[in-house]
Amino acid sequence: MSNPNETQSRVQGVMLSPADKTLLTVVMFLVIIGFLAIFSATAPKCHSDGGNPAQFLLKQLGCFVAGFIGLKFFTNYDYKKLAKWNMIFMLAIVVVLALVDFTPLGVMVNGAKRWISILGFQLQPSEFAKPAVVLLLAYAFKDNSALFDSRKWLSAFVPILLMIGFTYMQPNLSMVILLLATSVVMYLCAGGSMKLFFSLVGVGIAGLITAAATVIKPYQMQRLKTWTNPEIDPLGAGYNIIQSLIAFASGGLSGAGYGASIQKMSYLPECHTDFIFAVIAEEFGFMGCMLIIGLFFTFIHRGFLIAARCSDMYGKLLAVGLTFSIGFQAFMNMAVASSFLPTTGVPLPFISYGGSSLIVSLWMVGILLNISKKRIKKIRNQAYV
Repeated sequence: MSNPNETQSRVQGVMLSPADKTLLTVVMFLVIIGFLAIFSATAPKCHSDGGNPAQFLLKQLGCFVAGFIGLKFFTNYDYKKLAKWNMIFMLAIVVVLALVDFTPLGVMVNGAKRWISILGFQLQPSEFAKPAVVLLLAYAFKDNSALFDSRKWLSAFVPILLMIGFTYMQPNLSMVILLLATSVVMYLCAGGSMKLFFSLVGVGIAGLITAAATVIKPYQMQRLKTWTNPEIDPLGAGYNIIQSLIAFASGGLSGAGYGASIQKMSYLPECHTDFIFAVIAEEFGFMGCMLIIGLFFTFIHRGFLIAARCSDMYGKLLAVGLTFSIGFQAFMNMAVASSFLPTTGVPLPFISYGGSSLIVSLWMVGILLNISKKRIKKIRNQAYV
């Protein structure tokens, strides 16, 4: 007996292949590892404070349910129909980002105003800007990669610049870098001019040099200084990275064992969010780190393979943008935790504690899974039963 979904697709004149099971399996492994890591990183502090040791895990499980429902929906919702929702989605993100920056609804945490509190729930709107940028650029570049088109500026580029601007004001420089990098990759994959790209790179470098002297905030400059030499401020700006490197060194080849991390015991701040990779490194060692890296490498490989096999440019660009956004964010987080990059506040996708990140990442995977379904036109019109 045939699958009902497959039968319905055949009746409509198109037969859909199953979604990419390898990609879904990799994501589920990452999510499960995240649950284990979050519980290990937060249980001791919750217990010492007299709370439920699993309170962070339970919140993350609730967000996973919301994310998984979205994943299932987008897996079955034709990605070609997403473009008609671009304007509504984009306007919603721009408005919410403005509310974070300019109204009391914005929540300040650790000196950054990146969250909004609505009906008792906190969301990080900049996370939702990631799929918004990908959707806007995929539609803008699906026919050609021209940048100097007034219609593209009004429908895509200006909204993206607004999202990036509002995100920078929070301040959230790491997310700004992620959004810009995703935009550049999608432009080049759409056939953009390399000459124009290198010209913009030159302008960007000059802008960064200028920004270093005039725009970059003092704490951001301090992060750059302590990145190369954290010992100059071991109790201040260099504290986090020093404690993270101690965790990596303590882990060795096979780690201290699940739950046996010492650094999570109030030594390493934000150990369940930005530095959760360091906790994994201490408990599971080099082998555990290689497992995480291998899973993300497989995720990126499957995502780009989906893009290569897609038959239309819109789907190709969507797959490239979604895959790169998640993969590059994972690289940034792991590079920061191991001191390959200066400290930034970016979570590890699927693993770090954070509802907005998990929900958005799962939704993005749902779109990827939908793109992975091969659409084969029927030769005959009769339905199969």
